[in-house]
Amino acid sequence: MNREKVVFSFFMILALTLNFGFYAGEVSNPEHHNVYELFAVVVVNLIATILKFGDRSQMGAMLLATSLVAVVQLLSASFVWAFAVHIQSGLTPDVMATIVSLSGGAMLANIISVVLLIIETTMMHH
Repeated sequence: MNREKVVFSFFMILALTLNFGFYAGEVSNPEHHNVYELFAVVVVNLIATILKFGDRSQMGAMLLATSLVAVVQLLSASFVWAFAVHIQSGLTPDVMATIVSLSGGAMLANIISVVLLIIETTMMHH
């Protein structure tokens, strides 16, 4: 068993499941989406992205690209949240819908990453 692959797979799947947990709920209701969960999603996605550096294969490039997309989407959601809370008048339903939509885009990128990971695993020869 390759420990590096286990750790990498763990963070990939954790990123997806945390993202789903944040995304689930009524889109425009701030009570259904926790800021600390969004923070956890950002941190885990950053860790997963860092773990992807160094893989020089074509599959590694695709995994890195999907991870970078997820990070951009999640950082954008975080900036929108911070802007709304600290500069504007707070979390309105429109702002919350934007934040959740951005996290949904990141979740789609995470789904693609996990699918690619499964494909890569099934293609491995012993």
